[in-house]
Amino acid sequence: MRVLVVEDERKLADLLQKGLREDGLLVDVATRGEDALWMATATRYDVIVLDLMLPGIDGLETTRRLRDHGLRTPIVILTARDAVDYRIAGLDVGADDYLTKPFAFGELAARLRALARRSPAERTPALKVGDLDFDPATRRVRRRGTDIALTTKEADLLGVFMRHAGELLSRTCLAERAWDATKDHNSNVIDVYVRYLRDKIDRPFGVETIETVRGAGYRLRDAQRESR
Repeated sequence: MRVLVVEDERKLADLLQKGLREDGLLVDVATRGEDALWMATATRYDVIVLDLMLPGIDGLETTRRLRDHGLRTPIVILTARDAVDYRIAGLDVGADDYLTKPFAFGELAARLRALARRSPAERTPALKVGDLDFDPATRRVRRRGTDIALTTKEADLLGVFMRHAGELLSRTCLAERAWDATKDHNSNVIDVYVRYLRDKIDRPFGVETIETVRGAGYRLRDAQRESR
């Protein structure tokens, strides 16, 4: 599960990032509402944890704009304000849950897990490119009716490729979207996992859908469409 934490208090943001990572989640951090807007539209997150009091665009306006853009990612609002009116305002603009500071980390984690258990149709639609099918919610991958077992990291990378099928994706872009944005983009980890994917989703089926663009990155091709 990938989470975007939007919190301008650096100490709290670091604590949330550390705690959620220890729970096995991928976590990115934004400190302003404006940053949250472009990050949430550029990367598919499973949940957004959003502070109400932010510099610039506040949490309510950020939530409103995300919903106006059609983003359906579950949003949990964090705030030191416990007045009922603020809770109602947050829910009215599209937030899914509300947590008042100070809060127990265990409660936040439990709420995130509850939101993540929403039906796949509400959260992340199934992906299909040619004869390759992938359900991000269950991580089930099938090609020509055959199930393909992928590790979590392989599935995360495949999801990025399929959401951007036909697009040239640099190694940096793949690293940022499939792993934490803080990972070392100069390492060969992307090359290694692309090879793992090819060995599982391409070679056994006699196709070459993950294309290497020398010096630029990789592209997922729709072999069926190109053969017509």
